[in-house]
Amino acid sequence: MQIQLKKRILIAPLNWGLGHAARCIPIIKALQEQQFEPVIASDGIALLLLRKEFPNLQSIELPSYNIRYPKNGKHFRLKMLQSSPKMAKAIKNEKKAVASIIEDYKIDGIISDNRLGVHHKKLPCVFITHQLQVLSGSTTWLSTKLHQNIIKRFHECWVPDNLGDINLSGKLGHTVIHDMPVKYIGPLSRFKKKDLPLKYDVMVLLSGPEPQRTFIEKKLLTDFKTYNGKVLFIKGVIENEQQISEEKNLTIYNYMTSSELENALNESHLIVSRSGYTTLMDLTKLNKKAFFIPTPGQYEQEYLAERLTEQGLVASSKQDDFTIGKLDDISNFKGLSAMDYEVNFKKLFSLFKGK
Repeated sequence: MQIQLKKRILIAPLNWGLGHAARCIPIIKALQEQQFEPVIASDGIALLLLRKEFPNLQSIELPSYNIRYPKNGKHFRLKMLQSSPKMAKAIKNEKKAVASIIEDYKIDGIISDNRLGVHHKKLPCVFITHQLQVLSGSTTWLSTKLHQNIIKRFHECWVPDNLGDINLSGKLGHTVIHDMPVKYIGPLSRFKKKDLPLKYDVMVLLSGPEPQRTFIEKKLLTDFKTYNGKVLFIKGVIENEQQISEEKNLTIYNYMTSSELENALNESHLIVSRSGYTTLMDLTKLNKKAFFIPTPGQYEQEYLAERLTEQGLVASSKQDDFTIGKLDDISNFKGLSAMDYEVNFKKLFSLFKGK
């Protein structure tokens, strides 16, 4: 009989664009360094990304939440409400799948990045989120209460941000949850700052759920054809094969690996992207100048973009209002600066060591 020496930790990010999966990459690497055996579970492009990053690790497909944005961002809240029965069914199926995975793979602990059904009462379970408060307009109180009730099913909640006044998430990640251990673990990023010569004037970095990712791709591909500078355009579409094309001043990729993306970000003067939280953490780590275009109707991204613009750090624009001329505003903003924070993963993972 084969003896299992390393404790197995199931790590399961939500498939909502690439952000949740991307910020799990440093955690998976840290688990390996601390002599744990990560087992990956997700679906869609999130699972594809992690399989490309960790081809030698066990990976399992979970039931999909099938989250799609409405074509009109104004209908976001209604769309989420209409999708709730389908989502509830997916979460129920997810719980069944997790119970089987725990038994089949001899799982010793769980890390869920916003997957609501990935937990088990007999195992130490962690929930990762930067949203202790979930913004949803006039129903923020309700969405926050529902989210916090889910978080309380876990043993700990890890917030990838600083606890103090200098932080990235603002009111999203700095709300009290009673009777729940919350640990601020500092911003997470899979990237490191490198001193590389600049190759691109602008890098367009896309991600996020459909159909809004496609909408902004089409708009920006058209807009940047008139830009007087060298542009690297990353569509954020994870496929089996990497595709590269050139069109006038644009070099276009469907996706890049983490190592390629790390170099490209360091080689780019300005990053144009959504204001997703993982993107914000990455660009902060790399001290980048940025221009944010939040996903229409997503209150979280709109709040983060507005907050950073008010702080004089990052210029931003609504999707429908964006023009190439707005990039001239960049000179009025300071850009993002790295926070000196090193995660003590050995201490963080002690939850899984047992007695």
